[in-house]
Amino acid sequence: MTLKAFQDYYPDDVSHCYGCGRLNAQGLQIKSFWDGAESVCHFRPRPYHTALPGYVYGGLIASLIDCHATGTAAAARHRQEDRAMGTEPPLRFVTASLHVDYLAPTPIDTVLELRGRVLEIRGRKVSVAVTLSANGSLCARGEVVAVQMTPDWIEKLGKAK
Repeated sequence: MTLKAFQDYYPDDVSHCYGCGRLNAQGLQIKSFWDGAESVCHFRPRPYHTALPGYVYGGLIASLIDCHATGTAAAARHRQEDRAMGTEPPLRFVTASLHVDYLAPTPIDTVLELRGRVLEIRGRKVSVAVTLSANGSLCARGEVVAVQMTPDWIEKLGKAK
């Protein structure tokens, strides 16, 4: 049995995101999982994710932090409600705020590790801190405030197809 990522539980109608949508064939399709109290994601940049020769483009770093955090928010809300991911009603989060600090150049020729930690769950908002490391060295950190999509918004997206 293969462990499913947080993003694999998103309903089809909201699985097209460039960063985390499993139905976006051109996207990054990141996969996030629990590792104890933290979430973890591993991602290998491609040569076209270049900023300068040998280093990752900062926009990719921001996208990885953003989508890992929104996936973590969904998983954390499921944990808080003591229910399995994929159960109804669906819980999907979008970004209300994204802040990224770039701490060191990020090498492109290695697997990047993202680690998320839930800071707060309040109402429909979940705040998540994320670190991004390469070869054990911290390269970036971010904080995301994710807001839960309302059921009528998810339903509207399904009807728009």
